[in-house]
Amino acid sequence: MFHRVFAAIALGIALALALLMWPTRVPASTTDSGLRKAAPDFNLNDSKGFPLKLSDYKGRVVLLDFWATWCHGCKTEIPWYMEFQRKYKGRGLAVIGVSMDDDGWKSVRPFLREHQFNYPVVIGNQDLAKVYGVDSMPVTLLIDRQGKIADSYSGVVNKDGFEREIQTLLQERAK
Repeated sequence: MFHRVFAAIALGIALALALLMWPTRVPASTTDSGLRKAAPDFNLNDSKGFPLKLSDYKGRVVLLDFWATWCHGCKTEIPWYMEFQRKYKGRGLAVIGVSMDDDGWKSVRPFLREHQFNYPVVIGNQDLAKVYGVDSMPVTLLIDRQGKIADSYSGVVNKDGFEREIQTLLQERAK
């Protein structure tokens, strides 16, 4: 009897964890290009102190990742985004990380050294979170070559589906 109860509890916990990690929306396709809204611009300093302005990336597809060092889903996605940066940078992809850690660079700099990011990271703020609708972690957006939001995800993305969307956006030409 005890083993059945324990098995039922374990199954329930496993299902609950699976649902918590499941993306709120599985990537399927980007928003029709005619219906896309402009991504709000920002100008923040990266980890090396250089200014990073989103509008300077016009002409490239941008993967904009809102994350935090304490976020388990974020830690799952970051290696994928480093892989995408390596794989598609030459075709016009630019990955930008926006850390939402409350203590800013104090937590983020050691994390960056440990994980050896191959893309720039900035520290976000509540104003930026508000304009992008970030109220949980992770949140990832794909911004097309015209600087418009093609898609937005809350939760861990489906890696393969997300990569297909990146490939589709990379095939679109800047107007």
